[in-house]
Amino acid sequence: CFFFISFEETPMLVAVLTYVGYGVLTLFGYLRDFMRQWKIEKCQNATERAEQKDFVPLYQDFENFYNRNLYTRIRDSWNRPICSVPGAKVDMMERVSHDYNWTFTYTGRVIKDIINMGSYNYLGFAQKAGTCQEAAAEVLSQYGAGVCSTRQEMGNLDKHEELEELVARFLGVESAMAYGMGFATNSMNIPALVGKGCLILSDELNHASLVLGARLSGATIRIFKHNNMQSLEKLLKDAIVHGQPRTRRPWKKILILVEGIYSMEGSIVRLPEVIALKKKYKSYLYLDEAHSIGALGPSGRGVVEYFGLSPEDVDVMMGTFTKSFGAAGGYIGGKKELIDYLRTYSHSAVYATSLSPPVVEQVITSMKCIMGEDGTTVGKARVQQLAENTRYFRRRLKEMGFIIYGNEDSPVVPLMLYMPGSNFTTTCHVLKIGLFVFSFYLYVKCIYVLKRS
Repeated sequence: CFFFISFEETPMLVAVLTYVGYGVLTLFGYLRDFMRQWKIEKCQNATERAEQKDFVPLYQDFENFYNRNLYTRIRDSWNRPICSVPGAKVDMMERVSHDYNWTFTYTGRVIKDIINMGSYNYLGFAQKAGTCQEAAAEVLSQYGAGVCSTRQEMGNLDKHEELEELVARFLGVESAMAYGMGFATNSMNIPALVGKGCLILSDELNHASLVLGARLSGATIRIFKHNNMQSLEKLLKDAIVHGQPRTRRPWKKILILVEGIYSMEGSIVRLPEVIALKKKYKSYLYLDEAHSIGALGPSGRGVVEYFGLSPEDVDVMMGTFTKSFGAAGGYIGGKKELIDYLRTYSHSAVYATSLSPPVVEQVITSMKCIMGEDGTTVGKARVQQLAENTRYFRRRLKEMGFIIYGNEDSPVVPLMLYMPGSNFTTTCHVLKIGLFVFSFYLYVKCIYVLKRS
């Protein structure tokens, strides 16, 4: 594999203009708040209702200010409702606002066949027709839509066990367990693996589910710079030399948290180096493959296969079914003793409702397609096509002069716009020509870029 990560420096003029833009917005926001307070401004949508004045504020002062004066200005860039299968093309409900995006009114018109570039439907399995949908519909008629119980009670179906056996075989591990929610797979399992007296070393750009799981665990958390092996090794050395604070006792466990593909940066973890450090300092590795499973590697088996490594080198392999498989839920894979432990102590296993049977069948059918066990080469062709599309898309954007981030093989492609007005105008313009893209407010992002440069 060709491992190259691009973090192009922000041009100084662009950075300055971006900060000036936010400064102007902030200045006018405070000015408008002053005018609202004195009833000079006629539009009072941003003011608190009289009946709420005695209630505790829902937001802190600046969060409230940001929401009213910055976010609402371009709010139409988000939460656009679709009324079709979220596949390669979607139908979107048209809406308009007559009060500067405080409320929206639906016109009744549906914008048809918009190219969907705002989802993680990497391999196109989120579709309204085909083998996966037919299989899911058949299972729906046999098992129903829901289970209404946990795996430890009456919610353990033969389909769940079939899925877990398939996932373990797909990953090349001894055992696996499936969960009903990808976010909770991280946030509810990490606390079962580490606790007080343990140390978590987390990449600074890890997903919110990993961050929440680490915080809930009660373990000590230390952050290393994004994909920076020198920073990680320094923390490992310090942890071993100094031990726990005050007592200086050795840590019970040291757990490294990383992602296969980072969903906001588009970068791929330097897994060979992480594994080398993990072995050198005898720590544990937790790998979140939510965005890389199905999307990387010659046969879609994720970042481990992408680098030609052994699954045995990763202690905890986590992933989701929400991206490449067009379904819902997540999984943990690893040694049998690890999975048996999680079946008993994981909060998601003990308290959460089991995966819906049709969803399970969707994952089973799509995974077998990727593995070629359906008797076709459709799955393999989709994985190869995704890799080709990713490189072509990134190459063409660079040729057109855009600043993009991430690894050459990452299907997550962040295109930097910087200025707040550009977010809104760009999403509106591409929607007119039949493209749906997701825009993210980049104030914090710009600060991060400047720090890196």
